[in-house]
Amino acid sequence: MIAVRDVCLEVGGRRLLSDISLSAASGELVAIVGPNGVGKTTLLRAVAGLHPTASGTIAIDGARVDALSPRERALRIAFLAAEEMPVEALRVRDVVAAGRYPHHRWWEWRENAADEAAIATALAEVHAGALADRIFSTLSSGERRNGWVAGALAQETPVLLLDEPTTHLDLHVAQRMLALLRALARRGKAILCALHDLNEAAAYADRIVLFGDGALRAAGTPDEVLANPLLDVVYESAIARVRLADGHLRVYPSGAPAAPER
Repeated sequence: MIAVRDVCLEVGGRRLLSDISLSAASGELVAIVGPNGVGKTTLLRAVAGLHPTASGTIAIDGARVDALSPRERALRIAFLAAEEMPVEALRVRDVVAAGRYPHHRWWEWRENAADEAAIATALAEVHAGALADRIFSTLSSGERRNGWVAGALAQETPVLLLDEPTTHLDLHVAQRMLALLRALARRGKAILCALHDLNEAAAYADRIVLFGDGALRAAGTPDEVLANPLLDVVYESAIARVRLADGHLRVYPSGAPAAPER
């Protein structure tokens, strides 16, 4: 459903990513990993239609993103940014309800039964139903993050893009959030998600895409990417690999610098 083909991205006249090709199918959770500043956020913004490509194409279910109107994009793609917008006097439910705007024409401002059901379901999915009438700005950073995720879910799109969805979440809530994303993929959504934590990506993603030095350096199953020696090079650190009892790999920094790439 998400198809990125030979995409180059520039920021401020500087080439950030070159010749990137990747995909995420319906029913699949794909994690994008890589060091800070490598271009994960910029790629997600490009897939959402919020950043132009210097070359290459991005399509959602065969339709080029740059050819879709803003409303058409919003009916296909929900994008959760890492940075939060300032929200003052709105209730949590009002923030989540904003995800329903694409489903209405500009003159249709009243909520209908479908809106109410989508909002209630989204709040329940992130375990935030009890927060519905709280003023959004009074929430903790983790509670606000759950609220923003609920807004993206209320949008009811086939494609979900998330930039660091576990930011500000404690261990239990972060794991619950990632389990929800995996469940949403199993229900048919195509999910592309930028993560900092390699082990979170390994535990919940179907595939991992590794960015480094302006390029896609590795892609495959979590075990394939974690075992790849390029991981050490990209993160500039020797990485220890531990095989769990279930056979899957997990990684930990050893504290030593990585050997230079040959």
